Amino acid sequence: MSFEENLSKVLARYDELQALMNAGSGPKFAQLSKEFSDLGPVVEEVQTLRRLQKELEDAEILAKDPEMKGLAEEEAHRLAGEVREQETKVQLALIPKDEADAKNAILEVRAGTGGEEAALFAASLFRMYERYAALKGWKFEVMDLSDTGLGGMKEGVANITGRNVFARLKFESGVHRVQRVPETEANGRIHTSAATVAVLPEAEEVDIQINPADLRVDTYRSQGSGGQHVNKTDSAVRITHLPTNTVAACQDEKSQHKNRARAMKMLMAKMYDAQRTKLDAERSADRKSQVGSGDRSERIRTYNFPQGRVTDHRINLTLYKIAEVMNGNGVDELVDALTAEDQAAKLATLN
Repeated sequence: MSFEENLSKVLARYDELQALMNAGSGPKFAQLSKEFSDLGPVVEEVQTLRRLQKELEDAEILAKDPEMKGLAEEEAHRLAGEVREQETKVQLALIPKDEADAKNAILEVRAGTGGEEAALFAASLFRMYERYAALKGWKFEVMDLSDTGLGGMKEGVANITGRNVFARLKFESGVHRVQRVPETEANGRIHTSAATVAVLPEAEEVDIQINPADLRVDTYRSQGSGGQHVNKTDSAVRITHLPTNTVAACQDEKSQHKNRARAMKMLMAKMYDAQRTKLDAERSADRKSQVGSGDRSERIRTYNFPQGRVTDHRINLTLYKIAEVMNGNGVDELVDALTAEDQAAKLATLN
């Protein structure tokens, strides 16, 4: 199907949906309404393109008039550029949207290989995302935190809520590697360690159905810092989904009820993410796009402190602004580049 045929199909479907909705409500009214709403921005871009194409056609006709030739050719040249830009906007609008993009996210950061240095790096990454969330105006709520007592962190989980959180953070999943000289290193040797980041879309009850009979709920005493209370009551909660052996735990709150609610939220996010990953694999089994693969074992980025650089290996992008990245200010530049690369890859499949 050609580009123009695709546009005509979109406009025809939009008119069809409008007619169906005007005919009255029905069992599928909500579904039709959602599709109509989703198509609205696409149709606006198509209509703008059609208007520019008509103006360009009129200018090219005027250019045939000797008296109008100069001005008309100049106008046609300008409009031709606008048409090309608008065609790109339409193509981007036609890319199938990830329904999870608008969702909130569950962030998990875990120390990997490298001992205490890896734990320190994991804590730095967790703070980086917390600062980034603050800059974006998002709410960053710590759900679970296991520290080492030495400034490091074994694992940290946070619920990040706001506008298009998952869309901005979904490419952060993977192995993050750090190269730096530990403070305890007397000879100044550079050590390499790693931390794993997972970003999961927050699931709602309509996204995932869980049978309570399939759950095993365990309570236990919280570990680590937190005052005397954590050592006296079984407030920590671990929930296991038995059919899939998916586990989520929370011990950050003093209330067992609150910990259970948070653990359940994490469990639903993990199961929803697994469901999405399976569907993506079935739909694009032959697609080898590194950006957005979501492979938790993939080394995606290196933070080299001696050289002051951050390198994203998926798109071969290096920024010599490690301080800005670690304080959250430089994260947008990485996210924008990854998003653009992903859009370009999807555009290539449409053309």
